[in-house]
Amino acid sequence: MTSKALRLQADEENEPVVGARSRERPAPVGAADALDRAPADPMTVLLVTPTLDAGAAAGNVRGIAGILDRAGHQAIVVSRGNREGFSERNYAGKRLPVDVASRNPFVMLANVVRLARIVRREGCDVIHAHGRAAAWSAFLAARLTRRPLVTTWYKGFREQNRLKHLYNGIMAAGDRVIAVSEQIAELIAERYKSSAGRIRVLPACVDLTRFDPGAVSPERVCAMRRAWGIDSETRVLLVAGRMLRRKGHHVVIQAARRLKGLGLRNFLCVFASPDAGTRYAGELWDQVLATETADVVRLTGPLEDMPAAYAAATLVVSAAVQPEGIQRVVLEAQAMARPVIVSDLGAGADLVLTSPAVSEDRVTGLRFPAGDAEALAALIVRLLSMPEGERVAMGMRGRAWVLASFDPDAIAAQTLALYREVVGRGPRAG
Repeated sequence: MTSKALRLQADEENEPVVGARSRERPAPVGAADALDRAPADPMTVLLVTPTLDAGAAAGNVRGIAGILDRAGHQAIVVSRGNREGFSERNYAGKRLPVDVASRNPFVMLANVVRLARIVRREGCDVIHAHGRAAAWSAFLAARLTRRPLVTTWYKGFREQNRLKHLYNGIMAAGDRVIAVSEQIAELIAERYKSSAGRIRVLPACVDLTRFDPGAVSPERVCAMRRAWGIDSETRVLLVAGRMLRRKGHHVVIQAARRLKGLGLRNFLCVFASPDAGTRYAGELWDQVLATETADVVRLTGPLEDMPAAYAAATLVVSAAVQPEGIQRVVLEAQAMARPVIVSDLGAGADLVLTSPAVSEDRVTGLRFPAGDAEALAALIVRLLSMPEGERVAMGMRGRAWVLASFDPDAIAAQTLALYREVVGRGPRAG
């Protein structure tokens, strides 16, 4: 399609109501108002995400779709996949398969036209992109159809050169730029100063009903341990989430080697991830063999019963070597009353309470310098050496912290308020 044809199509649409505001959390509204099943002016939101299989974006999109559905609005979810796979998913929203994960420029350009057609056909009021390749297509489709664009940052992308900076910058081009944590908001504002007035801090959605230790039976925990081939006495260090280099699994293996060298026994590092067949996973297994840690490291692949996996774990580790913003697994672990150990890039102070930021009687986990396997091993020894009562108390503080700070009704209200603001149907924050 020529640029002239694109401009002619764009002329058919009306201008959106958009504008820049100061960085802040959307003004909360009452939960009853936010989840009204019969809104006077329902919205249709196009959610564009690379995949629905795994990762922070996939989980958050499912949560947002549920928020919109419960409030009487409509979510149109566009992602790589097929209709059969989508039909098996148990979450709200109409699903349409488009390969918005592709970085092929020709595919990305074709996706602009596909997304624009969906916007017009479904009457979408706003486009919300969750990923860089997806955001490039969404940005152009938003300009073509004259709809506002919202983007969500989940982590700090690497910026090795100017080209990478430009590619990442599309995530800062939304009419509203959502950061899932203060840590990520500060990173965006520092790298893309022109975006500062459009940044909003809005945590990702977490299913606190599903991740409730009281809802997991002992039988489910025993079944998980049997699947791992361990007895009830083995202490499990769980590393959940995507198996990507930035997540620092290699640092955990180095720490496991140090733990063995210190004479620590009766423990198992479990890597629960859907990426067990990737190149990085192969490199990790080579590292396991080279460090002679095959007896204390297990690559399990994806787990269907993640609540039981958390319940079976003694502690949960995030060894990220890049800024990760809000990791769902860290929130889920704390919601399941499990102590966590995180790197200083794996989670900010708004996600895990650690000393010296808070007093020892308030901590929900321990923190170490990213990439420092020796420091990680020392914290693991410290946590495993604690009396059981102290570990349990730390875990319970983590659950209380998540329940208080990531209340689903409050997040739902803030999400809907942001959408209303960007489409011009509600009061603007600030």
